[in-house]
Amino acid sequence: MSSDFKPPSKSLSILASVGGVVTAAIAIAILNVWSKQLSQVSIKKPEISTSQTVSRQLLQPKKPQGPISGAKKAEIVASLDAKSVVLPGKPIPKNQLTVAIIPYIAPGVGKLTPEETTTARQAWSYFQRNWNDKTGLVNSVDGFASVSMWDQTAAIAALVSARELNIVPAAEFEAKMSKMLKTLASMPLYKGELPNKVYNAKTLVPVNYGQLEKREEIGWSAIDLGRMAIWLKIVGAKYPQLRLETAAVWKHWQVKRLTKNGQMYGTAVIKGKEQYNQEGRLGYENYAAYGLKLWGLDVKQALDYQSYAAFVDLYGQGIPYDRRDYKNSGANNYVLSEPYILDGIETGFQALPKAYADRILAAQVARYQATKQLTAVTEDNLDRPPYFVYSSLFVNGEPWATIADTREQHNDLRFLSAKAAIGWHVLYNTAYTRQLFNFVQGNLKSKDGWYNGFYESLRQPNKTLTANNNGVILESLLYKQVGQPLTIWAGVKSQKSTERAITIPQVTAKILRH
Repeated sequence: MSSDFKPPSKSLSILASVGGVVTAAIAIAILNVWSKQLSQVSIKKPEISTSQTVSRQLLQPKKPQGPISGAKKAEIVASLDAKSVVLPGKPIPKNQLTVAIIPYIAPGVGKLTPEETTTARQAWSYFQRNWNDKTGLVNSVDGFASVSMWDQTAAIAALVSARELNIVPAAEFEAKMSKMLKTLASMPLYKGELPNKVYNAKTLVPVNYGQLEKREEIGWSAIDLGRMAIWLKIVGAKYPQLRLETAAVWKHWQVKRLTKNGQMYGTAVIKGKEQYNQEGRLGYENYAAYGLKLWGLDVKQALDYQSYAAFVDLYGQGIPYDRRDYKNSGANNYVLSEPYILDGIETGFQALPKAYADRILAAQVARYQATKQLTAVTEDNLDRPPYFVYSSLFVNGEPWATIADTREQHNDLRFLSAKAAIGWHVLYNTAYTRQLFNFVQGNLKSKDGWYNGFYESLRQPNKTLTANNNGVILESLLYKQVGQPLTIWAGVKSQKSTERAITIPQVTAKILRH
């Protein structure tokens, strides 16, 4: 989930899509055919206004009024968003601030509907198109052979989902998964320690963002590796014939510097010098730490979801955010949908309290009720500059801000996320999440997978195609089909520790800037 992406040079493409997760996911795509597609694809407009009533008692009918323009609608929504925030917000009662003893199972799980099966097959088409035979790695963004470990994990999740949803046969699954794992267990590492943040997916050359040929080691992301740790455990537990290969990936990593004093640490190379920083904020930090915990690492402080938590009211809903913002820590404290969705789907809310996810979804529902703007926000790649944004509920003191990792605001590029819409739907299955699901079905399908989202103010699709978007969609539908959190379904065993019992630990370790 890396955010510090730069687009490729003009010699590589007319436009490029980039991104990752702060972790994050990275990638860049060639978009030179998209402008032609815009004129070929009919776009269903999002719901933007309440019904109007006209009095039948009037002698003279009113002149018909056209729909509110996108710009006017955006102006109205921006005004309401600005007024929606109240600090401090309503905290969650302490008796609700524990992870579930019994992992959460969503209502309505079970056999997929024909429409959901079609959705899964559509998502898998992305991976068919972007699979690299020689390495088994998958392009992070359509058509551009760059990959992060976050996005490669999305490909692992997608392949497992495709196998279990009967989209690919067992023999193809085993061949592809074995190729992936053998590559991950032998690829060159940053300083011989841990996977570089970015690779050329065809050649395995460690590279920088937006580049394919120049070898460059730029550090590792603890958040990316925490997500991969979860899926290595899922694959090893569910498919015993692959257990030695998943273990070989972990053994290939030199994990000594991945954690320190119970925190997760990542590295970056700035002007030729390595920076070693505490990594993660509330949400992704806890989710990724859970993965490292499964392999026995000390992440006690990173799993703490209370010591740095505060609350802000958005449209009357008190949502959690991390007190460590850019001003006091040097790191952005994005509040996003995705880490809560992944935690619910994969662990049944074992890394974070379900009450946090409840509030984060409730705030987005409340925004819709106030603005009539369907809302399902998270971070993702864009089909235009700056190519990657964090579409946040709250970040660095700003409500509903969409920002680049540089903190530059791009609220005009806020979009409804396809992966967030479908993820929230399988986890909660409410009338509102059904609207989100239906909107994705009506607006974001392409022949090569699911587009990343739909821009609120531009009123058109964000036509980037990515591994992470389509991978999260697939694993969400697998969760619905099997009716259990995926670690439980696979039979993942958690090592015994005292970490689960933590409620309000006293954090004494010095937190370095991210």
